[in-house]
Amino acid sequence: MRRATSVLHHWHNEHPVSTVTLTFSDRHRRRILLADDDGQEFLLDLPTATQLSDGDGLVLETGGMILVRAAEEEVIDITCATPDELVRIAWHVGNRHMPAQILPGALRVPEDHVLAEMLHGLGATVTKRRAPFQPEGGAYAGRAAHPHDH
Repeated sequence: MRRATSVLHHWHNEHPVSTVTLTFSDRHRRRILLADDDGQEFLLDLPTATQLSDGDGLVLETGGMILVRAAEEEVIDITCATPDELVRIAWHVGNRHMPAQILPGALRVPEDHVLAEMLHGLGATVTKRRAPFQPEGGAYAGRAAHPHDH
């Protein structure tokens, strides 16, 4: 069986041996049996749990790469009349600890009817759609250890 043991972030090579398309929640993994987009199984066997992103390459033990693709999923895109209003809305989204993707002049979050209703009430324009979701990693994403003691 093929085994992927490391990740090259932002690989974006045009010649992968295969691709695997996963939702945001399915892209945070350490060890799991997966099937690529052609139905061929492979074992993802990473040393630590890793957030995979669209365009990452999974390095196979035997050589070659499997390209990670972000699947389309149910999301809501949020726009506002002014940049100041969008910043205020971003604060409300962050206050709810929602993962958020920053788009040009907009935010994208997972579909949540309660959040959508709240944002609409705050004056935002909320558009439901199916699209890939790649939120910001957060302040400590990718760090080996927490930077200070508590």
